[in-house]
Amino acid sequence: MTRIPSWLTVIIPGVLAILGGGAISAQDKYTVQVPGGLAFSEFKGYEDWQSVSVSKSDHAFALILANPTMIDAYRAGIPDNGKPFPDGSKMAKIHWKPQKSAEAPDPTTAVPGTLLNVDFMERDSKRFADNGGWGWAAFNYDAASDTFTPATEADQPPQANDAKCGFACHTIVQAKDYVFTAYPKR
Repeated sequence: MTRIPSWLTVIIPGVLAILGGGAISAQDKYTVQVPGGLAFSEFKGYEDWQSVSVSKSDHAFALILANPTMIDAYRAGIPDNGKPFPDGSKMAKIHWKPQKSAEAPDPTTAVPGTLLNVDFMERDSKRFADNGGWGWAAFNYDAASDTFTPATEADQPPQANDAKCGFACHTIVQAKDYVFTAYPKR
């Protein structure tokens, strides 16, 4: 019987772990990008931004967040004062499937369930001059694979998969600098 040197018992498992680790690790969401447009990485840290508002429809519950630049603009009265949001303003909208709370005393209380998607807006008047100064991105989440992919025309609502994906929809709030979400009284 041939004996395996002790140094190989340490090296071989280490090499296998390194080589195999990439194949089994979850996707780094910050590597996903909308073709020709915004990247998830441009919104790194969005999970810690301040909340602006919430919304709920029959199929989704959403939390709308904004970076400090956009929060400061809201507090200064934008867009109600007629001024545009400054460049660098960013928003994230996280959608979850509603589910009934198992703990709340009211059995009709809805809470966020499965993550559905994350949408982003970024104000950059030079980069997105032909979109009212805004770039948009929508990324669908697949719970089974724990991955994000750019939204497409096949999604509801349909999303062009570039930085203009939200422009057509947001033109109805052009007078509010293309932003639907108001900053409610606190």
